[in-house]
Amino acid sequence: MKKKLLAMLCCMTLAAASLTGCGGNAKETGAEATGTDAAAPADAEAPAASGGDVKVALITMDSIDQHWVTLNEGAQQAASELGVTVDFLAPNTKDDAQQIECVNNAVAGGYKAIIVAANGPDAISSALKEAASAGVKIVYVDSPANVDAEATFSTDNKAAGTTAGQEMIKALEAAGVTSGDIGIVNVNAATDSCVMREEGFRAAFDGSGFNLLETQYGEGDAAKSQSIAENYITQGVVGIFGCNEGSTTGTGNAIKAAGNSGIVGVGFDKSDAIQNLIKDGHLLCTMAQNPDVMGYEGVKAAVAAVNGESLGGSVTDTGVSVINAAALGEGAADPAMNSGATASQEWKIALITMDSIDQHWVTLNEGAQAKASELGVSVTFMAPNTKDDAQQIECVNNAVAGGYNAIMVAANGPDAISSALNEAAAAGVKIVYVDSPANVDAEATFSTDNKAAGKTAGEEMIKALEAAGTTSGDIGIINVNAATDSCVMREEGFRSAFEGTGFNLLETQYGEGDAAKSQSIAENYITQGVVGIFGCNEGSTTGAGNAIKAGGNADIIGVGFDKSDAIMNLIGDGHLLCTMAQNPDQMGAMGVEACVKALEGESLGGAVQDTGVSVLTK
Repeated sequence: MKKKLLAMLCCMTLAAASLTGCGGNAKETGAEATGTDAAAPADAEAPAASGGDVKVALITMDSIDQHWVTLNEGAQQAASELGVTVDFLAPNTKDDAQQIECVNNAVAGGYKAIIVAANGPDAISSALKEAASAGVKIVYVDSPANVDAEATFSTDNKAAGTTAGQEMIKALEAAGVTSGDIGIVNVNAATDSCVMREEGFRAAFDGSGFNLLETQYGEGDAAKSQSIAENYITQGVVGIFGCNEGSTTGTGNAIKAAGNSGIVGVGFDKSDAIQNLIKDGHLLCTMAQNPDVMGYEGVKAAVAAVNGESLGGSVTDTGVSVINAAALGEGAADPAMNSGATASQEWKIALITMDSIDQHWVTLNEGAQAKASELGVSVTFMAPNTKDDAQQIECVNNAVAGGYNAIMVAANGPDAISSALNEAAAAGVKIVYVDSPANVDAEATFSTDNKAAGKTAGEEMIKALEAAGTTSGDIGIINVNAATDSCVMREEGFRSAFEGTGFNLLETQYGEGDAAKSQSIAENYITQGVVGIFGCNEGSTTGAGNAIKAGGNADIIGVGFDKSDAIMNLIGDGHLLCTMAQNPDQMGAMGVEACVKALEGESLGGAVQDTGVSVLTK
């Protein structure tokens, strides 16, 4: 009732609000971030409000789901920091007419910006166009409409839906189930975010023995969704997927009521109810978004736009985590493991990356050292000066001999250092992976969803080639080696993007992550007449860009991975189209925190967390 009253009060406030002015502080922007996670303009220094109190309207799909409440909390935090006003306006249920009314009230109330999670891509488009025509800045959070906006902060819902499907398949196959019907409970057929989740989920089952039933819609209402799920259960389904918080809660409640632990329930969004259903075994897992980040970054972008900054319509993926029972074990209620670590002593942690030269690893170490200082532990950065299995094995052995309590490692490959890591674990050393895991159980892993990011890289190249009128031709790929799991997954995702196209992907060449070797490989590709080159890591990307630059051939599309000054300059000068920028500082910081938690006796359950990626373009 309080939430309903709040929504009504917000509508009244908007309708009665008076116009307030705001001066513009125009600033030039750097690289535009499109794609995923946090290298977009929202990650820049927080914009300062100018010319009085900037008024921003936050319009979500409803005011009830915990997802939107949390999004508002993030927005209010940013508003407090920036000295602006954010009014949370939302219907008490998902309703297009009510959402349109809220948009119109925001315009009439003199709000300078609207942050909106659209019910669907078209329903409120006319209202948003009128708002934009009136000079109101539009920023999307969670779900965009088909109207240009200053920026969008949302989850890569299709990729997250595929992950949900993969999690269900793994659980079913582990139980010996390789066929059967799967039910899907969605919100409606128009909400873009949920449609994409379903599309990704269905894609995961392509080629499997499972049969995905016709989707049923519960409007995001937990009770309606429970009834739908109960009907699915009577049909004998082996699994049910809920596409949002209400759908997931209803699915879990139906499985709980039926007392059927053999049905695998997978869902979306994070709430106390969903987490309890996971803990009690009625749901396998849920895809947890970061709505607070959406709200916080959305307000920053809105203020920047009002102040005259051009954000270029950037699209930022705010990340997702898979929350399962292991992640919600005793003492591990937050699977992101980004808070709550305390050290009872100065634990010694060894950080062993693939090399000590790439800026990616240097940045990862910086994040690790910052967290180590915060927690009062020591982190020793020990890495070969080049990618070499023997040297990395020696580093692991030295860490054990040196009495280190934990090892954070980015493995060159899944198998090469496995024996050394097994010996370290047998000696009581805690293992945490950053960037690239090996085939040895660890406390936790913090890395990029490399396959999804590689596919994004391929899609970016295809778009650029087709925009230039090129629909066929050879594509070269420069990888590090055939063993480094992260880079192998990037290549696999990149190649998958070209399935069914007229392009021909050449045999991969390996440059060991060395920029000079990679440049030679790229130059050879160029002599073969390729139309595009993909570099799978920092050195590969730098080499590809340098080769395109040296050849003076602007028609070749270069796409890469990782972020460094050299790569950014190559993008700025037009020799590379874009790069997939990871967040190595987050990997380092979260890895140290996980090490401390494990050393203090906390079970992290082998949790795997995606630390996100952004597409950086000129």
